[in-house]
Amino acid sequence: MGKKIGIVWNILARYKYVIVIVVGIVVVGFVDDNSFVQRVKYDMEIEDLKEQIAQYNKVHEKDAKALRELKHNPRAIEKIAREKYFMKTDDEDVFVLSDDIQFTEDRNDETVK
Repeated sequence: MGKKIGIVWNILARYKYVIVIVVGIVVVGFVDDNSFVQRVKYDMEIEDLKEQIAQYNKVHEKDAKALRELKHNPRAIEKIAREKYFMKTDDEDVFVLSDDIQFTEDRNDETVK
């Protein structure tokens, strides 16, 4: 038992700098909260968040334009009421056309528009 401990101690004494460097690289590269692996994950998350910010900015610009239009153009309210809520005046009829695909009961089950 003492001989085995002596051999291990000899190996540790001979390669102490290599062992310390390898352990340091493992800790810094993989284990630590600021490791290289975590940094790559954070960079990927940052890129995803930047894409979301750009998408939300586009939506914000579109909505801000629509809001400005509503404030300055009284006909815009009527346009939105007609397009989104299918409202109409008393003397007109509204026909809603659908582009959905309807399935028929043919023997080939072909689709018809």
